[in-house]
Amino acid sequence: MTQDLQTLEQKSLDQIQAAKALDDLEQQRVSLLGKSGEITQLLKQLGGMSPDERKTYGQAVNMLKQKVQSALEDRKEALQEAALEEQFAAEAVDVTLPAEPYNLGKLHPISYVMEEVEDILKTLGFDPASGPEIETDFYNFTALNIPETHPARQDHDTFYLPDTADGQKRVLRTHTSPVQIRAMHGHKPPLRVQAIGQVYRCDSDLTHTPQFQQVEGLAIDKGLTFGHLKGVLQTFLNRFFEKEITMRLRPSYFPFTEPSAEVDIECLFCKGDGCRVCKQTGWLEVLGSGMVHRNVLEHGGLNPDEWQGFAFGMGIGRLAMLKYGISDLRLFFESYQSFLNHYGKPSAQKPKV
Repeated sequence: MTQDLQTLEQKSLDQIQAAKALDDLEQQRVSLLGKSGEITQLLKQLGGMSPDERKTYGQAVNMLKQKVQSALEDRKEALQEAALEEQFAAEAVDVTLPAEPYNLGKLHPISYVMEEVEDILKTLGFDPASGPEIETDFYNFTALNIPETHPARQDHDTFYLPDTADGQKRVLRTHTSPVQIRAMHGHKPPLRVQAIGQVYRCDSDLTHTPQFQQVEGLAIDKGLTFGHLKGVLQTFLNRFFEKEITMRLRPSYFPFTEPSAEVDIECLFCKGDGCRVCKQTGWLEVLGSGMVHRNVLEHGGLNPDEWQGFAFGMGIGRLAMLKYGISDLRLFFESYQSFLNHYGKPSAQKPKV
């Protein structure tokens, strides 16, 4: 009987070691230690033996059972480790390969130009300022020397809102110029401020939209002249278009400045030879400017005999159209993916730490 146990032990251990998968190993366990397994059947025979035989044979069978159980556990652990290694090898990632590309978001060209304009004006000493988009009639028109009869104060040009409780007229601001008055009320001169924001007008065509972005610049100091204004504008345009710009000042009229001037630049497309974009004139209008009117200074709480100022304003969309050669302003607001992918850019401003 001892020889039979040794033979069974050797056969069992060989079969366990030969198992190539966990399923095969489980079959071996059941065939040896299951309810009908070979070793289990040997233990059931102990009841028909004499006490001495039962003791000797029982110890031998139990020792065989322990060896088989230990061999099963060792082989199971080895097979599990091998399976895990195989899984790791199959799922391994080569970290030296380049990452899969993914699309990064970009700034809308209008937002990018707004940041660019703000940064350039900051370098010229103009600090950002802001004001409400829902303005009173006083700040939007009266304080800026715009008379009651001016067309801009008519319903067909301006979006009016219900009056305030105390009877003040309210409008969606038609320009960022009201920030001039608020800046003069809130700060002692000398001062230099810029105001960039949304403005609203009843207008819609290839070069106008009901809502658009505008930038305003204001400088107040003693002894300011038109020459200072021209120098600021020339520097701004050179930096914005990233080249030396030929500029001219053309006499014009604005209620809030006197004298006033439209600013034209040599056509960026035909270099002054005349084309469809510049209507054969060789020039492109980019902004309006002038010396702050005495009445505006007085509405701002300043003595016009002591303080002088200059101001300028321009549409952000107009600047973007000229810089990127876009002929229809409405493309900025129609959100075509191909358009935004082409003209969108990373932020022009450094991230704040």
